[in-house]
Parts: sequence; C-alpha cells; structure tokens
Amino acid sequence: MFEIGNSLREARLRQTLDFPEVEQATKIRGKYLRALEDEQFDILPGQTYVKGFLRTYSEYLGLDGQLYVDEYNSRYIPGDEETPLRASSTNAVGRNPRVESSVVLVALAAIGILTALVVVAWRFGSDTPKTAIPDFSSQPPAATGAKAPAKPRKTAPAVARLSVTGALGSSWMEVHAGSAGGPEVFRGTLEAGATVRFSRPRLYVLVGRPANLRFRLNGRVVQLPDRGSPTSVLITPKRVTPVSAPA
Repeated sequence: MFEIGNSLREARLRQTLDFPEVEQATKIRGKYLRALEDEQFDILPGQTYVKGFLRTYSEYLGLDGQLYVDEYNSRYIPGDEETPLRASSTNAVGRNPRVESSVVLVALAAIGILTALVVVAWRFGSDTPKTAIPDFSSQPPAATGAKAPAKPRKTAPAVARLSVTGALGSSWMEVHAGSAGGPEVFRGTLEAGATVRFSRPRLYVLVGRPANLRFRLNGRVVQLPDRGSPTSVLITPKRVTPVSAPA
C-alpha cells in the first residue's frame, strides 16, 4: 500500500512541473489535479472520472497508471455484497376461486369474439383492392434529418516516447527527465546499430552528432537540428524545441 496523493505530488515536484502546465497537457482542471494529490476524491464528479484522471495524471508523470487505479479500487471502492432475494408476497394469500373462474370465462369469451371477427373480415374483405407496397430496395431511404454522431477527437499522448538508434554511426548523448537540471536517465556513447528508449512527459537531450542518429517520437521520425557542435533540445509529446546547452 502506498499514498496515492503524496506519490503524485512528489513525482510532479521532481520534474519541476506546476499545475497550469499539467492542466494544459492533460486537459484535467487544476482543482481536480489538486484533489487527486490531496486524495479528496469526493470533489470529482464520480468514480469513473477519478479512475480516468488518476490514470492520465500518473502516466503523464511517467508512472504506472494501472497501479494507481488498482490502489484506488482496493482502498475506496467496497466489494459488492450479495443481497438475499426476498420471497414474493403476492402469492401468499387467499384468492377467491369464484373470482378466478369469472375471469377465465370472460377471457375465453373475448378470445371467441375476436376469432369470429377475424374470420368474417377474411371472408368478406377478399374483394377489396390491394394497395401495392412500394419497393424501396432500389432507392435510398428518406433522410430523417438526424445528424451523424460526431467522431471523437483524437487527443495527443501525454508522454513523450522517444527511441534513438545509431543509424549512420555512433554519437555521445546525454538525456535528462524534465529539463537540463532534471534527473539524468542516460549518459554515454550510443554505438552504431544500438537503440535506447525513453518515456517521460518531457525530455532534455544533448547530442554530439545528431546526424548519426535516428530519432522517433511517439512512432514518427523527427529531425534534430545539426549545428556542427553539440545540439540540445527539449522534447515533449508534441514537438522538439531547440534550447541552449548549459555552460
């Protein structure tokens, strides 16, 4: 068991992220982000929103979203209890046999009358002209004016999944989570043919020879600017932004 709120808050502070920045990236309102970190889940509209926001927020911070949802389920959602079925009391007491017999006789009489009406209608209605039923098989149905349901809009991923491969040769590379001052996740020379992968909301990358490497961000190939010297960029789920290398 772990503290859901404190774990989320510590992960956010480690990456020097503030609520407005997280709100813009995850599309979750700031007051709900604070409620998740304070474990005030009753502020959110319902359990479905709590689970969805927990998963999105934790994965944006580079955490295991399913682990947080499971922890919430185990601590805040009680198990379903079986409710014993109650015996129906409608058959308990005393029915009047005379009333039941009368009801049966009335029902039989109604069925007989209905049958007679159907027979008479069939015999004497055969001479009436039949109305042709239009064939709509070769023409489209009439428009009802109902609008087609809107397609759900695709949202950008909350995590930058970056893979780097030594395609044309080797290159020295340094990678930090969040910013140049963030935790270091890789430092060394990436040899030709080797591949490394990273998954963070933001990545700071410093490369000696970017032309030797191939970069893929969330499945698509991206190009790093080659300035003839070590190149530094800030990578988010949507873009690659050149930045000045620290002195």
